[in-house]
Amino acid sequence: MEKDIEKKTVVLKDEENVGVVQIADDVVAMIASLATTEVEGVSAMSGNITNELMSRVGVKKLTKGVKVEVLNNSVVVYLAVIVEYGYNIPATCQKVQTKVKAAIENMTGLACTDVNIRIAGIKVK
Repeated sequence: MEKDIEKKTVVLKDEENVGVVQIADDVVAMIASLATTEVEGVSAMSGNITNELMSRVGVKKLTKGVKVEVLNNSVVVYLAVIVEYGYNIPATCQKVQTKVKAAIENMTGLACTDVNIRIAGIKVK
């Protein structure tokens, strides 16, 4: 009997007697997004124009501004971040990279090899 494994998921355990644990890429992206917004100095995640329009009408997507690539139990994360004015950008980005890497590795058991950040804007109070 062949197993039907969905695309855009990673299989953590594939044991005949116990079952299969799958984590969707969107879950990994959500973990990265939540960890990013917890860092002081990060104002918000930046998304594309569709995400911005949808958030104005009340539909918020927690994975906006995040792209993940999962391959062979390793994760590469791409973030688009809006930083608050007055914060040191390199120091803030280093905190984001550390927090995102730790969150993904602790929650999923996957190895986070890269956390790439693009500063999409500065929020002025």
